[in-house]
Amino acid sequence: MAVLITGGAGYIGSVAAEQLLELGEPVVILDNLSTGHRAAVPAGAEFIHGSVLDDSLLGKLLSDHGVDTVMHFAASSLVGESCANPLKYFENNVAGALSLLKAMRRANVERIILSSTAAVYGNPDRVPISEEMPDRPLNPYGLSKRMIEQTLEWCDTAYGLRYVSLRYFNAAGATSQRGEDHRPETHLIPNVLDVAAGARQSVTIFGNDYDTPDGTCVRDYIHVSDLTDAHVKAMHYLREGGRSEIINLGNSVGHSVLQVVESARRVTGREIPTVYSARRPGDADRLVASSEKARSVLGWKPRKAAIDDIVSDAWEWRRRHPEGYPD
Repeated sequence: MAVLITGGAGYIGSVAAEQLLELGEPVVILDNLSTGHRAAVPAGAEFIHGSVLDDSLLGKLLSDHGVDTVMHFAASSLVGESCANPLKYFENNVAGALSLLKAMRRANVERIILSSTAAVYGNPDRVPISEEMPDRPLNPYGLSKRMIEQTLEWCDTAYGLRYVSLRYFNAAGATSQRGEDHRPETHLIPNVLDVAAGARQSVTIFGNDYDTPDGTCVRDYIHVSDLTDAHVKAMHYLREGGRSEIINLGNSVGHSVLQVVESARRVTGREIPTVYSARRPGDADRLVASSEKARSVLGWKPRKAAIDDIVSDAWEWRRRHPEGYPD
């Protein structure tokens, strides 16, 4: 039996494929390469260039490869872009997930792990955020992921399709072989490291009037290898008969934008100038996870929780791959 990874040429999906292959799991990757990189696909994974919106391709792929579990990473994921172009997010994310779920239903594939997001919570009443807190997304990206989760809930009720929805906080860091290479890059840590490397003059901080100690947004940063380890554990959990769950993934520690910049200065030993700009639409003040459920249900715990370790791994990737992936 094989694992299908949609979006497996992307940042997180490619690291998940790397871990699964190390465990001896057959891996099939489906990616349209709109944001992913063919060079990120690990050797040993079967790569198929295509879209989750292609019904006939999905059906053939699931049946021909004997897929028993799907890890669904394929989605658009930029908060600001989702506010400017919501229809793109509802088509790519919601319609894409519906297409995948219909194909899984036809092929009798009954397990899926969803790449979800802390953006479903909006501005939470308190931190750390637990899974029982209300869903109040501030942007179409977060809403699109919540719509997929609601669809999964009904698919479980109606068809017995079991799922684990993993609500990420901020993925960061790198493995020795794979790291972040988004074009354009919108994530904080790689942009800060670009300044340290001399690729840009300064890092832009969007807003300094948030309800946080230093006025900049606070986020829970989680190492990408810890994130994908949770996916592997969720796969085993479902294979062993576990019921459907929604689970937060984070370190339960928040760092502000300015604290991340300071970490990068420590790690790189470089000056990193900053400039302030207006807030971006859809950004929450604080997003910090409670990881108690991930620990109790999945037996998961982060192995690289310190912000300096996360930044250090991202810096090593940046130094080894100054131009990113060759494609």
